[in-house]
Amino acid sequence: MSPQPPPPQPWTSVDDYFSDLLAPPDEALTAALRDSDTAGLPQINVTPNQGKLLHLLARTQGARRILEIGTLGGYSTIWLARALPADGRLITLEYKPEHAEVARANLARAGLDKVTEVRVGPALDSLAALGAAHAEHPAPFDFVFIDADKANNPHYVEWSLQLTRPGSLIVLDNVVRGGAVTDADDPDPAVRGTRAALDLMARHPKLSATAVQTVGAKGYDGFALARVLD
Repeated sequence: MSPQPPPPQPWTSVDDYFSDLLAPPDEALTAALRDSDTAGLPQINVTPNQGKLLHLLARTQGARRILEIGTLGGYSTIWLARALPADGRLITLEYKPEHAEVARANLARAGLDKVTEVRVGPALDSLAALGAAHAEHPAPFDFVFIDADKANNPHYVEWSLQLTRPGSLIVLDNVVRGGAVTDADDPDPAVRGTRAALDLMARHPKLSATAVQTVGAKGYDGFALARVLD
């Protein structure tokens, strides 16, 4: 007999309950996940209830301009873009062209291609281009979601500071690293980058931040929130 899979952890069932009750899927979101899987994209999207949290945070923020660093297939992008007003704008940065192609199709099917722009290439290059445009025609972002390669997290936080305004909100995902974030000697670049980003959030005079642990369908993780101060 083949070994039986382990029973689901209770927090997975709770995540499913919360998502089904409070963040039920619709055709565009379901199709975005399906087409991402078909295209072979890694299954590292935010969960539905996490996507709903991003949506509510952006709406509570009154965000008119949103920056997302790390697009993947556009699932979180859909949640964020749906929080925008009719004249809002979201720019999302994706390293891999094949991921960006999937994301653009998902955003178009969701009716969000007119308010979103997927920029392809290394995020630091795209951020530098945004910084140059910001210097000439400043239009700050009200909300930033960082969910890309973790080694560059401190650089992404630094750029977010340059591209936002007092009162903007920065969300940094995947900060717990299964608990490894507490180990100052861990050589993993993702852990080191996350620790450096959190240290920056803690000491920067223009940021007020906190971090929250989570457990659910994606395992043991968490996120950090930082508000840009005057």
